[in-house]
Amino acid sequence: MTSASLALILITLLAATVNGALGYGFSSITVPVALLFYTNRILNPALVWVEVVLNGYVLWVNRSSVPHVWRRVAPMILGLIPGVVVGTSVVHRVHPGWLKLATFVVLLPLILLQAAGFRKPIRAERRVGLAFGGGLGVLYSVTTISGPPLAIMLNNQGLAKRDFRAALGLVRLSESTFTAVAYYLAGMFSTESAGLLPYILPSLVIGIPLGTWVIRQVRPETFRRICMSFDAWVVGFGISTLLQQLHVIEGGAAFSVLAGVGTLDLWLLYRFFKYQAPPNQGALEAVAAGP
Repeated sequence: MTSASLALILITLLAATVNGALGYGFSSITVPVALLFYTNRILNPALVWVEVVLNGYVLWVNRSSVPHVWRRVAPMILGLIPGVVVGTSVVHRVHPGWLKLATFVVLLPLILLQAAGFRKPIRAERRVGLAFGGGLGVLYSVTTISGPPLAIMLNNQGLAKRDFRAALGLVRLSESTFTAVAYYLAGMFSTESAGLLPYILPSLVIGIPLGTWVIRQVRPETFRRICMSFDAWVVGFGISTLLQQLHVIEGGAAFSVLAGVGTLDLWLLYRFFKYQAPPNQGALEAVAAGP
């Protein structure tokens, strides 16, 4: 077993535990670490198949709320289609190193916005939803991650717990299915990508039930916030490493990015634990939070 495969087992176990606890977050936790060992072209196709199953499960569990939310998310789903086409073309053509760096640079502000508890309801939901869906399709097909921006969007619209999860399941099942089809047509599924699945699937079997148990023991909002902190540090490390490898910034100066991200995250953690809401209020807010 190589160090890359061992890292993939451990990070997908952690990610599956988060997904079991919160109902989302598998790719948001997996990708920042796994990209340190694999390229998008190898990692993405393997994760897309996993995401189809996971998102289908989330949607099935929350199927009773689908009639309440499908009209609200329909514009996003329509916007996903051209976005996925553009994103698949990007993965197929752009240099892996620069694609990794772009992935981390896009993810970092989204993670920090969630960590900061950003909330701002959008009034023109349908018009914004179509454009938002296009951007989301590009992001997902390039990175297999959509949780941070999608969670911010749905959180801002004040959906209740079941409705939030049903909306999340609808959008994410659509984007993962569209992306799987686009990857197939682009010839991106390979034996090398399929070879990652034996390291991922056992983690799902163990991690999802474990996460279901963990979330009963801790405050959901605190658990979510710790996951965001982990993601921020990993993405900061990834950006610093790639800046050095691609010779954008030479030497140890590249890790000033990690130092800056770490300092900001520690301040956000301090603010969160100092001013966090009382348990009852926090439990209500936590139902719509995601990585």
